[in-house]
Order: sequence, then structure tokens, then C-alpha cells
Amino acid sequence: MVKQDSLLTKIAFLGISFVLTSAYAINGALPQMTEALHISSTEAQVLATTPSITVTIFVLLSSFIAAKLGDKNTIILGVTLVGIAGMIPFFTDSYVIILASRTVLGAGFGIFNSLAVSMIAVMYNGKTRSSMLGYRAAAEQVGQAVLTLLAGLLLAFGWHATFLVYLIAFPILFLFIKRVPDTSEMTPLKTETTDSTQVEEVTRISPLVLVLTLFAAFLVIDYMAIQLSFPFMAADLKGDGYNTSPILSAMLIAATIGGVTYGWFMAKFGRFTLQIGLVLMAISNFLVAFSNGNFGMLILGVLLIGFPLQLISPFIFNQLPKLAPLARQSLVTSIILIGFNVGVFIEPIVVAAFAKMIGHGGGSAASSAYATIPYLGSVLLIIAIITVITNRKQEK
Repeated sequence: MVKQDSLLTKIAFLGISFVLTSAYAINGALPQMTEALHISSTEAQVLATTPSITVTIFVLLSSFIAAKLGDKNTIILGVTLVGIAGMIPFFTDSYVIILASRTVLGAGFGIFNSLAVSMIAVMYNGKTRSSMLGYRAAAEQVGQAVLTLLAGLLLAFGWHATFLVYLIAFPILFLFIKRVPDTSEMTPLKTETTDSTQVEEVTRISPLVLVLTLFAAFLVIDYMAIQLSFPFMAADLKGDGYNTSPILSAMLIAATIGGVTYGWFMAKFGRFTLQIGLVLMAISNFLVAFSNGNFGMLILGVLLIGFPLQLISPFIFNQLPKLAPLARQSLVTSIILIGFNVGVFIEPIVVAAFAKMIGHGGGSAASSAYATIPYLGSVLLIIAIITVITNRKQEK
């Protein structure tokens, strides 16, 4: 048996989440690629967005692949594809080959995306599981920031060099192979008093998984509504040349702090961590919506939104061992991840449609967001109230 509780094993496992959000790390090279490859800006943007398509497809397929190969081997396959496919553009000037490699890159991410979450339910329980879910969320944020920065530094050596950022996959893969056990090799989990539900007693997938999937989609719609509209809001207040990147980077740092502190919140507040996150997200919405030209208030709202999202998203994943058998954790995790991904995709459609519904259609992106965001915040508060009532009934 292999002990999964060692610090090095935890670091090795979290490493796969560090690289999980690196698909967009090379976005800074797109202008250079447009000129060097003689392609349109639209074709260049396709290189950035193509991985998201195959991620969604292979998130669905990953549980079936894991059933054949096993959890650890499936992750090894996914990270290997990321390392190899990610680096291919370094060696070629062919747009078709680069596009194909980006397609395979997305497949690699999709193959191990859900397992990066679901294996935590298999490897850990109680407070340790809560902490690891929070650290995993933080690892994604840190990885995105670090690898984007590294790719930007490599850009000084030409656009090809930015793709060397995917070399990071190989030391991560080596450490994972050496330190993370397969599920069949793990030491049995010890029951912790904070985890009142015995996951072994769950025999079927609960319908609540679908509810959580819809909830995940709504959360991301709200988050993206603020993140994507902020540059337009800032341009209205400060002019078109205003650089919002430092503020958006700070928002990423706030999200990282949320993930790191999730375990503490769970230990301190338990299931009410969800309501804390919902209320903080609602406050963020109202700060943005009612800033009325107050740029400081707008920035405060934008900076706040990432922190509570990274309290709620690991909370959602932490519920899955209570809602599905251990053998089905990869599948239900994939379903939740699809909810998050669909939320990102439909956010512009939802915001535009709702703005039109309330009489603000046809305006600028900023005006549509200002009109929509307070309603989204109100829904967050309603969900918080409903879940508080539900929690109190469960305690009786």
C-alpha cells in the first residue's frame, strides 16, 4: 500500500491542476503569429479557443477511458498529450499542424480534468479532502498566472518560444508517476468525524447532481458577466486606452486566496461556507452594478468576485462523494465540469437576452452588464436564503 497523505504526494497530485489552465497561456503570441503565418486575426483566435471544444468532449469521455485504463494511467495519458501536443508549434510554421496540435492539447486537458477533482474524493476524506479541493482550485489560478507570465517572457525570443511553456508538463508528469499511487495501491481511508456521510453507503447517483450542474453554470455566468464586461466599463470611465490587465490579474490573486482558504472556511463554518460565498458574490455584483461612475467602487467589486467563487466551486465538488458512489465520481465530476464550461459559453447570450428582456437590449456591452448584474446578484441572495433554510431543516 502507498500512503497518499505525504506532503510530496499531495504536491505531485496538485501539480496536474497547475498545468490544467494553460491553454490560454500563449494568447500573447497571437498577434505575432498572425503576421508570421499570414493568417487572419479570426484564424489566430481559433488557435486559442479550439482547445476548449475538445476539452468539453473529452471531459465526457474521460470516465469511460478511466474505466479501461485506470485513474492514474488516464491522467498520465492526458498530461503526456498536453506536453507533446503543446510543444509541437515550436517546431512548425504550418497553421494546419498547429491547429491539430491545439485540438489534441484540449483532448489532453479534457482526459484528466475531471480526475484532477474526483481522485481527491477517492484519496482523501473529511478536512483533508476539503483542504485539497481548495488547494486544487488555487493551483489552477496560480498555474494560469505563472504560465501566462512565463509565456510572455519567452515571447521575447519569438512566438515559437512561447510554446516551450508546455515543457512544464514533463517534470509534473514525472513527479506524478513517482509519487501518486493508483487507486488500487492506496492505504484505506480513515473515517474522520467531520465527514458524517459514509461515501461507501451511496449506491446510486443523486438527482441533486443535475441541480449542482445548473448551479455551477449560473455561477460562471455571473462571474464571467463581471470579468468580461469590466474592460468595457473601464473604457467608458477612463478611455479606450486604459489597461485593465493589472486589475484582472489581481482578481486572479483574490481567487487564489479563496481556494487556499477554503479548507479553513469549511473547518470554521462547515456547510454555511456556501452561503458566505453566495453573499460575497452578491455584494460584488451590487458594488459593480451601483458604482455609478465611482471607479474605486467598481474595482472593489471586480476584485471581490473571484474570492467567493473559489469558495463555492470546491464546496460543490466536496458534495459529490455524498451524491454518487466512489466508482462514479469521475462521471459526476465530469457532469459538473460541463456545467461550468457551458456557463462560460452561454454567458454572452444569457446577458444579452436578459438585457433585451428588461428593455436594455441593443446597448453597449457595459450598459447591458450594468442592467443585468444586479438581477444576478439578487438570484444569488435568493439561493443563499433557500440553502440556509434547507440547512436548518437538516440540523433539526
